Amino acid sequence: MEPVEITAPGLLLRPWRAADAPAVLAALVDPEIVRWNGQGVGDLTQAATWIARRADWSDGSHASLAVTGDTDGTLLGAVSVHQIRDGNAAVGYWTSAPARGRGVAGRALDALTNWAFTRLGLHRIELCHAVGNPASCRVAARAGYRLEGTLRESHRYGDGHRHDEHLHARLTTDP
Repeated sequence: MEPVEITAPGLLLRPWRAADAPAVLAALVDPEIVRWNGQGVGDLTQAATWIARRADWSDGSHASLAVTGDTDGTLLGAVSVHQIRDGNAAVGYWTSAPARGRGVAGRALDALTNWAFTRLGLHRIELCHAVGNPASCRVAARAGYRLEGTLRESHRYGDGHRHDEHLHARLTTDP
């Protein structure tokens, strides 16, 4: 699978670049990202390694994109489709502190989901988030992911504790 660019209103989803390392580091040390989406990035070397892993789509198991402003190229977040197998996948995302509350995650997630259904031929995409993260519940709903239930103590988050998660999913047949 080759990296692509995807547009969404006001956004460009593009392949990761080595030059993104300072912005990635700044975002991934943000306490809210560490809490809900800990990435283990604490310096520029680790940020470069993080970028290199996400920029390599060669095994076909994931597609990870930087989310930027469509006019100024400012890094606003990240979105990925991963665990791709047998027509199913999962998605993940984060937004930088200045981008939160502006609908960035929902627009990026919707655009990536539509691309994944069309270009990757996926049938079902799942999204999980901690029950204690209501902002992610809103993002999922805005991107058309229906709430399917609660997974009890299913994931260990950045605080080191297992949390219940909401499971949302979207099917290619959903309106």
